Amino acid sequence: MRAVTVVEGDLHWTDHPDPEPADTELLVAVRAAGLNAADLLQRRGFYPAPPGFPADIPGMELAGEVLAVGARVTRFAPGDRVMALVGGGAQAELALVDETAALAVPDAVSWAEAGGFVEVYATAHDALFRQCDLTLGDRVLVTGAAGGVGTAAVQLAALAGARVVASVRRPELRPALVELGAVEALDPDEAPSRGPFDVALELVGAASLPAVLGALATGGAVAIIGVGGGARVEVDLLTLMGRRARISGATLRARSLLEKAAVIAAVEAGVVPHLASGRLQVPLAATFPMDEAPAAYDRFGAGGKLGKIVLLAPD
Repeated sequence: MRAVTVVEGDLHWTDHPDPEPADTELLVAVRAAGLNAADLLQRRGFYPAPPGFPADIPGMELAGEVLAVGARVTRFAPGDRVMALVGGGAQAELALVDETAALAVPDAVSWAEAGGFVEVYATAHDALFRQCDLTLGDRVLVTGAAGGVGTAAVQLAALAGARVVASVRRPELRPALVELGAVEALDPDEAPSRGPFDVALELVGAASLPAVLGALATGGAVAIIGVGGGARVEVDLLTLMGRRARISGATLRARSLLEKAAVIAAVEAGVVPHLASGRLQVPLAATFPMDEAPAAYDRFGAGGKLGKIVLLAPD
């Protein structure tokens, strides 16, 4: 098979041995693989794949057709359309997926949409509902809302009956976030004034967090998902104590297979039906052929996009 391969910080489209599925794994012919910030970090040597996944092939989400299954696989069969969360290796013609990390692709969903779905929707759903206990009527702030996780979070929170304020620096992206369910999409300097917020998803990091903490309601919760705006910040603990606020932070990649299975099961039950019905979207900023990965990474790094950048496997 061929795969996007990191070689001393550069990306190459090179040959690799074809993988073979273990007992609980699917061998998938990849049709599409989403690009995420973690892939850019891995390319730079800052975010290595966890043990058991290719060290030099990036990609944490994919969609494709099952070619073969391990002896203990029970949920999927060759020919099935699946989308999946992996620890690495998604940006290739072939990939291995544990069956607990795979979901059936709804009939009406394209390969590009499916390839950009799992990582961002699993991250957003886990942060909103498992970490922050989002409930009907909550007031929610999503910072850096134009990216993949941000657009997923805006839709999930709005669908759950929350009042969502989205912050995004570029004015031209704000109308699309309102169309996705935000009641307002505002400049990051203005959005906190719409608080107090019961839940905040922090997708920017240090540059944004102090204002977000100041805008939390009593008993509010903030989940830190992104740190593109810095990873170190000074926190006013008195504000945190006085508001009885909670701060959590999480990534999916390093979690155990069992933990990921629980996240995927929650997405299968609570999110995929809405994707199938069309109530949720996977906004696509751009698609690139997989063998043109350097251009896709450059586009991602340039910023100013709304939604996902997805790599499509060659025919």
